[in-house]
Amino acid sequence: MNVIVVGIGFMGSGLVRRLSRQGFDVTAVDRDRAALDALPASFTGKRVCGVGFDRDVLLQAGIERASAVVSCMGSDEANIVVAHVARGTFRVPRVIARLHDLSKADTYRRLNIQTISPSAWGIGRICELLTYRQLDGVFEIGSGEVNLVRADVPALLDGTTVRELTALGEVQIVSVSRNNETFIPTQGTVLANGDIIYAAVATSAARRFKQMLGMGE
Repeated sequence: MNVIVVGIGFMGSGLVRRLSRQGFDVTAVDRDRAALDALPASFTGKRVCGVGFDRDVLLQAGIERASAVVSCMGSDEANIVVAHVARGTFRVPRVIARLHDLSKADTYRRLNIQTISPSAWGIGRICELLTYRQLDGVFEIGSGEVNLVRADVPALLDGTTVRELTALGEVQIVSVSRNNETFIPTQGTVLANGDIIYAAVATSAARRFKQMLGMGE
């Protein structure tokens, strides 16, 4: 997958490093040569110096072959121009733009451009942490027969495997968060106190799942 990242600031530099490590073909674009030179030697992608919304710069970056363009410059106006050119002129399949001012979200939406807002994510995440309980409903699936729930692993279950917290047709652990990383576990994954697990739980099995976690009623 060929990805162009425009704007190599804090977010952009972190993004190109991670995508490069994951095996993507990445092109980093920034008007500041120093920002490009600051990328580590381990970054194996292409570096293009120039104004990110300049058509010739985008052509040099290989936009005609790009699978995705991510614009994360410090200006909403610049990001929307890059995204509009990528989507409207070059028909890039996936276009994502960083959004600073949430009031502009409708503009992006009308142009069929996906947005990412660090401030909106941060607000949501803070609220989530403030309201978090030991067992917390996250999402109701269908007409309520199944719920996605979040729970922390108590000390008494330290060393328990995912298999021991699985009930066929009733409880399925779908992901585990540990040290700010989230992954899909196997049945043999060993859980640790402090992990946060996400489980698909049949409504009829909610009581049983609580008992599995040692929460009683």
